[in-house]
Amino acid sequence: MAIDRATFLEIVKDAYSAYYTILPVEEGEEELPLAFRAEYKVRDEQYFFVKSANIWSNEKYEYCFVFSAPSFDAALAEKCMDFSLQEMLPKVRPHKQHQYTNCKVILIADSLDETTIAAVRKKHFSKSYGFLSTEGYTELLAAAVDLSTEKTCANRVGRDLEPFFSKLFALRHEETPDNGK
Repeated sequence: MAIDRATFLEIVKDAYSAYYTILPVEEGEEELPLAFRAEYKVRDEQYFFVKSANIWSNEKYEYCFVFSAPSFDAALAEKCMDFSLQEMLPKVRPHKQHQYTNCKVILIADSLDETTIAAVRKKHFSKSYGFLSTEGYTELLAAAVDLSTEKTCANRVGRDLEPFFSKLFALRHEETPDNGK
């Protein structure tokens, strides 16, 4: 049995709200099926006895864009991924403590065709800052979720998203009284 897209979108939003700050869709973005965006920011540091004796520190950022539509064609998927990169790249501030700033794009659809899956799998973006990435890097993590088959496809960098969505599907089946049948 296929999962209702609105229900699954709420499950995804709830899962991301644990670590990410959920942001509403801004005006002027109605031409794309952007459901919500989320931001993750963390700073890690190690110091010697007092904070002023800093040994090392790094900063990590992730900007997640979740799109939801009955279906995506390859052109719309490309447009969503390009929009996300254009929105995220001005926010990157490379410096010596910057580890990475990633752009995560998730396309949730009732059904996906093979050309859309191929477009998501082949999409690649990577950028290094500073000499030998000493000021961090940026990568695009892209995934598409087909709710009719409960399958997820991702680009090479976004492969960690596939088990994440598998767990969300499994969690949804555990919560339904008829075991999702």
